[in-house]
Amino acid sequence: MVIQDLTSDRPLIGITMQIASSESGRRRFELSQTYLDAIDAAGGIGVPVPPIEANLDAWLAICDGWLLSGGNDPRMEPFGVTTHPEAKLVDPQRQAFEMALLGRLDACDSRPVLGVCLGAQFMALHAGGMIDQHLPDRLPTAPTHQDDRRHGIRLEHRPAWLEAAAEPSTFEVISNHHQGISDVGRLRIVGRAEDGVIEMLDDPDRDFYIGVQWHPERGGEGPLNLGLLRAFVLAGRRARNRPAGSPRRPEAQHRRH
Repeated sequence: MVIQDLTSDRPLIGITMQIASSESGRRRFELSQTYLDAIDAAGGIGVPVPPIEANLDAWLAICDGWLLSGGNDPRMEPFGVTTHPEAKLVDPQRQAFEMALLGRLDACDSRPVLGVCLGAQFMALHAGGMIDQHLPDRLPTAPTHQDDRRHGIRLEHRPAWLEAAAEPSTFEVISNHHQGISDVGRLRIVGRAEDGVIEMLDDPDRDFYIGVQWHPERGGEGPLNLGLLRAFVLAGRRARNRPAGSPRRPEAQHRRH
């Protein structure tokens, strides 16, 4: 149990949850076990976090890092545009919770954040960016991003945790999304698919703040799958051990490119 591991060196990673409703109208929180298994394999302890905003302070006091999981599509009216008719909407309670979470994490930005699929889109929207709500409207290759198909990622910036590795510039990942990020706002584009779709973004001024459109928890071995999750968990360990009031990055020389 999580309570038994609060003094462990393994960082506690909060993982956001879906909200689903039964035919009778009963609501329940859900999270694929794949996320928990992947964080465990990467050296952390996954903690499912229900999207109840009143409890956010308590979860922020516990978790060393945050994984914003995948899910359905954002409601776009809060961002000044009409929601696309093909959108399958995420529950508004979850959307409100994760946007509030991102705002709170801006104030304690030594903690690592990894956004997966929907989570990456929330990060872009929070940063003043925008999403393409239905890639098939304009992109002939849109099906290559759906149904857990594998495709290549080409990096435009090499993350610090990859710099020491002799790896190729193109990597293989698994995706399942019909929407995409069209504008990353104040963040930085790190990688694109071979057809130009933005697949990875970050904030280089924070220790670890990365969003990816693919699903690293389902990708198996590889630098941008389990390797990415290991780097994320390692950042969680740094945050767990960092003294209060220390700089938001351990190195002062990091800057935007």
